[in-house]
Amino acid sequence: MSKFTKPGALTRRSMLKGSGTMALAGAMAALPSPFIRNAKAATLEIRALMWEPYVLPEMIAAFEAEHGVKFTTTFFDGNSEAYNKLKLGGTRDFDLAQADGFWSRLYSREGLIRDIDLSKISSMDNVFPAFTAPDYELLTDETSGAAIGVPFCWGGYGITYNADEVSEEDVSSLGVLFDADKAGHLSASARFEENIALAAILVTARMGTQGDPRPDGKPFNPYVLTDAELDGVQALLIEQKRLLMTRYQDLGTLNNLMRSGIVWAAPEFSQVFRQLQQLKREGKRVPNIQHRLQAEEGGLGWIDSWMVTSGVEDSEKLEVCHRYLDTILRPEHMKSIADKAGTSTCVDIRGLSTEEERELFLMDRTAELKGLHMFDQPSSPEKWERVWSNMEAA
Repeated sequence: MSKFTKPGALTRRSMLKGSGTMALAGAMAALPSPFIRNAKAATLEIRALMWEPYVLPEMIAAFEAEHGVKFTTTFFDGNSEAYNKLKLGGTRDFDLAQADGFWSRLYSREGLIRDIDLSKISSMDNVFPAFTAPDYELLTDETSGAAIGVPFCWGGYGITYNADEVSEEDVSSLGVLFDADKAGHLSASARFEENIALAAILVTARMGTQGDPRPDGKPFNPYVLTDAELDGVQALLIEQKRLLMTRYQDLGTLNNLMRSGIVWAAPEFSQVFRQLQQLKREGKRVPNIQHRLQAEEGGLGWIDSWMVTSGVEDSEKLEVCHRYLDTILRPEHMKSIADKAGTSTCVDIRGLSTEEERELFLMDRTAELKGLHMFDQPSSPEKWERVWSNMEAA
């Protein structure tokens, strides 16, 4: 699943890319003392597999000069692509890797990443508690409890709504997206996975099955569903189909539909909310657009992380990897990430942000992360594709 990808594709990062509103900071401050290497030794290379919008060229250049290393990057469009690169021998080709939500634990189970020492990453002190264990456990090994990554950026797939037409009570439930009274004023994305997972949260809440023993023996996950639950999701999506004004293919379309007042509610990654709030503050004529991060039944979210691959065995390289993680998590650099990528950070940068930025980037709402189900792979892609095909054919 991708967040930033090729033009025209509707993905999370294509929605975020280029949406920052402030200039890239890029200034290096208080970097740790350099790791002393043998001057005659070949330049140590640190190879990162990552999402392109998270690159800070000035910070990387300063890090290279400070530590006498070469930092190279390889970009991917989505988690599946990154996983395949690592699975096919990539641990020999990459030292650092990024992933999202449940993917970190998948990497850990398959031996693609190694434990890391959080005591060497003092910048973890700046991370909001909501993104660390025990509140957030997906960056710890399921068996040993050891740290397997550090949190980086986060977001949700909540409901952006026109508060002039939709009440706060209405939007407290995912049912607002399936409300016949709002027919012709609803929209949803064209991506099938988010649509099915979001509908599954509402369906299982109504069925009362979220607390039942799950197919995989783990707590409820909207990506792991029984056949009966999938049947309910299909029925709900077919019912919703006649209520939708359209399925939006890109953020620009949803922006226009909400700004015009045609669409009153739609699930999205909070980008349209930010864009329209910004326009309103500039004095433009815009409806009262608000964003519900999660409904009472639950919601969807994501946390991007950094990990060290299992190919890093050399103690010197491992030390430099730890130092890179410590550097990138510094508040001044995470502020640059927020400005460049237009996304919320797991690091507390409120002291470097305006009141407007704090509101737009949900900096005071990290506690709402609890209850959000992290993006994952469908347990049965074939069944999910069949549900979507049946809905489209209905």
